[in-house]
Amino acid sequence: MKKLNLQPYIMLVLMAALSLSLFSFTAKINRTVFGNDATAGGEGFEIYLDNKLVLQQFGKEMNTVKTVYLDQRTGNGELAIRYFHCGRAGKNRVVMIKDEQRNVLKEWRFDNVNDASTKMCCNVKEILALPKLKAGKKLNLYYASTEIPGGRLLAILAPEKENSVLP
Repeated sequence: MKKLNLQPYIMLVLMAALSLSLFSFTAKINRTVFGNDATAGGEGFEIYLDNKLVLQQFGKEMNTVKTVYLDQRTGNGELAIRYFHCGRAGKNRVVMIKDEQRNVLKEWRFDNVNDASTKMCCNVKEILALPKLKAGKKLNLYYASTEIPGGRLLAILAPEKENSVLP
């Protein structure tokens, strides 16, 4: 009588079970206030002026630096940033304003939190009071954390141009 080799069938069943178990997990997707989806597990940030979303960048978009205009009408307001490290909040978070030579002009430090959607808020009046911005120069908005110790340039801050529209 011929012996039946069951090894290929056992391997097939084990591979099918492994595949099913791996594909049964789902990724949690962060949603913004406006219903846009953040890439699951992706890195990104959002910048708000007075609770209005003015800049949102995720993934490859983060390599493009855009300008956020500030003026006296936003002077009593708040600049808020939400930074996502693959869906998690960073540790030892710092928001900095730097000049063109990368000198730190202003810095805000934030407590560690568990929720990545927690905003880091800065007073716009403090930013507008910086002498270089008052002189019409552009400044750089940076974010740093334990995960990004060298910091990341998020946006350029500029005094509002005449006849420009606020974001």
